[in-house]
Amino acid sequence: MIRIYGMETCPDCAYIDEQVQGKDGYEIIDIGRHVKALKDFLKLRDSSPAFDDARKNGYIGIPCFVLEDGTVTLDPEMAGLHPRESEEKISCSIDGRGC
Repeated sequence: MIRIYGMETCPDCAYIDEQVQGKDGYEIIDIGRHVKALKDFLKLRDSSPAFDDARKNGYIGIPCFVLEDGTVTLDPEMAGLHPRESEEKISCSIDGRGC
């Protein structure tokens, strides 16, 4: 099972959610719905090198994918999904560069 951490208000996460609806093998974890999910994500974000760029540049780092072998990545393609086209210019960060 691939775990996907995100939030329903994040445009990148919503795009990923649409792709996994009705598919087995994915678990969506909305970090905005319960503090436990947020704490689990923050522990992962604080300890995984996959978030080095996110921490350095001040973005959240969602959607985040935890693959079946435990690999943590921000790359949807590693989870068998497609990234949202960057030309759409929709972002949840103040500077418009991502989530």
